[in-house]
Amino acid sequence: MTEEGIWSVLRRTTTANRAFADPETLIIAVRRGLRQLQYRHEVLDGCLTGTGLPNHHDDITL
Repeated sequence: MTEEGIWSVLRRTTTANRAFADPETLIIAVRRGLRQLQYRHEVLDGCLTGTGLPNHHDDITL
């Protein structure tokens, strides 16, 4: 699943080797990691590839 791939990336980067005092601190760290991850298209493409779903992010217009 894509969520599992993304969580795996966050566990190795943003949340790696950290102990969180409370849930709010964890939420802040995860949000920060997701914001950084949104600019790493190659990592997101890899997560999507793992699902077997087609990857068409280049076709998306905002």
